[in-house]
Amino acid sequence: MSKQKLPRVVVIGGGTGMPVLLRGLKNLPIELTALVTVADDGGSTGRIRSEMAIPAPGDIRNVIAALSDAEPMLLELFQHRFSEGNGLSGHSMGNLLLAAMTSVTGNFNTGIKEISRVLNVKGKIYPISNENMSLHAEMEDGTIVSGESNIPLSNKRIKRVFLRPQPVKPLPNAVRAIEAADLVVISPGSLYTSIMPNLIIPQVKEALRDTKGKVVYVCNVMTQAGETTGYTVSDHVKAISDHIGQGCIEAIVVHNEVIDKSIRAIYAEENAAPVEYDMERLLDMDLEIIEGDIIDHSQFTLRHDNNKIANLLYSIMEKE
Repeated sequence: MSKQKLPRVVVIGGGTGMPVLLRGLKNLPIELTALVTVADDGGSTGRIRSEMAIPAPGDIRNVIAALSDAEPMLLELFQHRFSEGNGLSGHSMGNLLLAAMTSVTGNFNTGIKEISRVLNVKGKIYPISNENMSLHAEMEDGTIVSGESNIPLSNKRIKRVFLRPQPVKPLPNAVRAIEAADLVVISPGSLYTSIMPNLIIPQVKEALRDTKGKVVYVCNVMTQAGETTGYTVSDHVKAISDHIGQGCIEAIVVHNEVIDKSIRAIYAEENAAPVEYDMERLLDMDLEIIEGDIIDHSQFTLRHDNNKIANLLYSIMEKE
């Protein structure tokens, strides 16, 4: 099959869920593009952002590592986090390299491109924006919480999230990738702080509505304290629709097996529970439901199985 005929798959997201998804997709016969959040402001990323006024490198770093075919030792070095050293403690080597390459090239996206070339990345990686943006949340009680890392800590129900400063301009290549996609996948991850910052940028919102490709959301398996406590699968979809409009999401991938009691007990300590699969409400939303056992049972923590998800998503394209 020639490269021109390969299906174009765009994955949008951030956090820990996106790299899992990408590891499964990268070996399929597709043209893969990852659009990654840059709203993170915690830890090493937050320190680099405040000192250099660049978009957040942390989620980009993890996506580069997921899509790289570099030697294991080189990847270990890239993901290394310093545990000691005045000024270095807590910093990730990859974050520092991304900051350095941004300084050398004068452009965050160009820096990502160069590091991707060095680390033999499969597919393309774009930040959703080249701008240094910050995430804010309006809670249901009317209070405003500023900063991606602070939002879950407030332990209040979130009404909406928004970005500042406005207007936030997306990376043109990111918008074009969505418009030209055969399949757009919204990855699992922290709903309001990793996924939503990508979707609420105006031109991205419009591209998701106008793309001819099918838009599929891979729903989280567990709720997240401070963000989605008590949320069902349809509550996740409704939150996205409330932010970007009805009808953008056409299909949803859900886990339909019971979660083991021992794993549930571990997550209960973090005030997390399995996301209830409310099929009837999803059908009322006119969504195509793609269900299955999609978790990796070899892990002690709940993670999507990258190969199961990749095969499910590829089967959607084959049907199309």
